[in-house]
Amino acid sequence: MSEKPDEKTSDTSASDETKRKFREALERKKQNAQNRPGGNLDGDSAIHGTHGAAGGKREFRRKSG
Repeated sequence: MSEKPDEKTSDTSASDETKRKFREALERKKQNAQNRPGGNLDGDSAIHGTHGAAGGKREFRRKSG
């Protein structure tokens, strides 16, 4: 019966440890993204006008032979 509280604290400490590791990894990722040259930080895409008119009226021709 004395092991139950220990297991509970070890679970929470393991959970806290995991959260701490993920927070540290996220901070490193954010710092790397800021230091990377040529990043698209302004939020504007490099691709403009991806969809447009493909051509004029379609022309169908019969197969000759």
